[in-house]
Amino acid sequence: MSDDRKEFQNKKDEQLEQHRVDDKDKHLTTNQGLKVSNDEHSLKAGVRGPTLMEDFHFREKMTHFDHERIPERIVHARGFSAHGEFEVYESMKEYTKANFLADPSVKTPVFVRFSTVAGSKGSFDTARDARGFATKFYTQEGNFDLVGNNIPVFFIQDAVKFPDLVHAVKAEPHHGMPQAASAHDTFWDFVANNQESAHMVMWTMSDRAIPRSLRMMEGFGVHTFRFVNEEGKAHFVKFHWKPILGTHGLVWDEAQKISGKNPDFHRADLYESIENGDYPEYELGVQIIAEEDEFKYDFDVLDPTKLWPEEEVPVKIIGKMTLNRNVDNVFAENEQVAFHPGHVVPGIDFSNDPLLQGRLFSYTDTQISRLGGPNFHEIPVNKPVCPFHNNQRDGMHRQTINTGQVSYHKNSLADNTPSPASEEEGGYKHYQEKVEGHKIRARSESFEDFFSQAKLFWNSMSEVEKDHIKKAFSFELGKVESKSVQQQVVNMFAKVSSELVTEVADNIGVDRPEGGEIDYTKSSPALSMEKTTKTAKSRKIGVIVGDGFNGVDVTHILREFKAEGAMPEIISSKLGTLNGSDDKTLEVDHTFLTADSVLFDAIYVVGGKNIDKEFEQHAYNFAEEAFSHFKPIGATHEGKELIETYKDQIGVVMEDDVNVFADKFIDAVAAHRHWKRQLVNV
Repeated sequence: MSDDRKEFQNKKDEQLEQHRVDDKDKHLTTNQGLKVSNDEHSLKAGVRGPTLMEDFHFREKMTHFDHERIPERIVHARGFSAHGEFEVYESMKEYTKANFLADPSVKTPVFVRFSTVAGSKGSFDTARDARGFATKFYTQEGNFDLVGNNIPVFFIQDAVKFPDLVHAVKAEPHHGMPQAASAHDTFWDFVANNQESAHMVMWTMSDRAIPRSLRMMEGFGVHTFRFVNEEGKAHFVKFHWKPILGTHGLVWDEAQKISGKNPDFHRADLYESIENGDYPEYELGVQIIAEEDEFKYDFDVLDPTKLWPEEEVPVKIIGKMTLNRNVDNVFAENEQVAFHPGHVVPGIDFSNDPLLQGRLFSYTDTQISRLGGPNFHEIPVNKPVCPFHNNQRDGMHRQTINTGQVSYHKNSLADNTPSPASEEEGGYKHYQEKVEGHKIRARSESFEDFFSQAKLFWNSMSEVEKDHIKKAFSFELGKVESKSVQQQVVNMFAKVSSELVTEVADNIGVDRPEGGEIDYTKSSPALSMEKTTKTAKSRKIGVIVGDGFNGVDVTHILREFKAEGAMPEIISSKLGTLNGSDDKTLEVDHTFLTADSVLFDAIYVVGGKNIDKEFEQHAYNFAEEAFSHFKPIGATHEGKELIETYKDQIGVVMEDDVNVFADKFIDAVAAHRHWKRQLVNV
């Protein structure tokens, strides 16, 4: 290197050195250099009161976080959306004056966006992750956004820690890995040192975090809201979406393989189901607690790391949402849609949940950054169906052409219009809750129980589900390089289950913890997916067929599948037409190269009289993988010889009578998985 080049390089190194900052062993400060005394809690009016706008530290921290990535969403970047409609089953006027929940004859347009949380827009669908389930109701009183997840609780209790959580779970900044995964040091270090996350971690280590389909997962509003009726009486409320098809998951090995075979697995499933007329349906349920009962439970109703057990607070099913139209343009709709939990209508109000309180600030700030200015509400997918009038003007991407000379309130030149509406005229009135207390950064004592509901979740799982959780912890912690972090996590979850951590500790090579689990015996059967709805409707059946198949029998069986709403797809060696007996033909949908066993819910092996050894091997491989993932396998005719190994196994149907076969196989498909195969080894 020349002397000039060396001098230039040295100057550049000196320049860069001025910007390098080592935070280790330093005090935490604001960006202005002010030392921070508390980074755990936002500033509230009393320990259970609302967050104050005065909290400059929270606003600086959250504003910086909201603007860290442009233009991709910081979280929930990878998503897919659909249009639909919602109708309430019965009037809810007893609890809320929200008009869209009052009239069963009214259909309210909706737009729903499903998403993973941690990965970038270019990540894959089947990552182990929480899923966003955000619904925009276009009501006649304005837009109501129910911005939820497929898990009813969250990792943290206060929004001031949200940037920390996401920094920890995102790819590690020194090398940018891993993508869309929590199986790394910084996430688990966060968990071990922020133990309020225990309950949420139990959910994310369960099969709930790897759903079979966006059509087969529950949705939750997460936070505690309020219903307020015409008389001004309020009730605490939590929102639930219950999928008509039931709640089903993938197995972890299957999820990983799908990510390579089809990274768009979930979005393709949603898109194709709507195109095929198999419209996804979800019932809306609410849990309601009277204000006077706020303190009668062994959990704080405002704590976002706690759920309300359905056995104690039943879910009242009040309506149904049907998704019946795909987006026309992914960018214009899916990418530009802007949700905000502060978009409410009269009759729906907030609680003092500190995570919700922070989100009420954060979302607008984020949308302004991501969508280029304050007029994101004018983008068609975000625009309300009812007219809007105010004195907000100008800004980037303004589309409204406001006429007249007045753009302020109060005024006389336009007779003081637009003017505020009275409550009788539909004006929004905030619920008048009495708030008193010292300005304080602190956690309410009622929020300090981190492990009871984590134990509740564990107690509620079936043996198969518990085994999957053990394996999930073992996989995730097995990817962690720090032995200290591994040991901290194992010690932490010893409070939940000694059975769980003993196996995990042995699997990852750390010490079994000495501490015992907490004494908490409650369970909630509603948390287990084992008793969910089971149906063959819209299930994909991979049908492996070759030339010379029995035309009459096979076409009859395929008709029976379709009559039950299942979706058979033909797989063979080559695309084109297969010739069977009796002049029957079948069009091939996939070849062995373009399809894979993991992309189907069940495998039906037919074979044919004119197949070769290569076909036989492919057919066996498809059946073998399906069997390892506990899926149903069926065989008739020549196909029975191809998978003779699996004869008389659980969930395997081989019958000579085609009618008996069709009935038994449909029942096997409806069961989703045949876990008794696993129980032999659990």
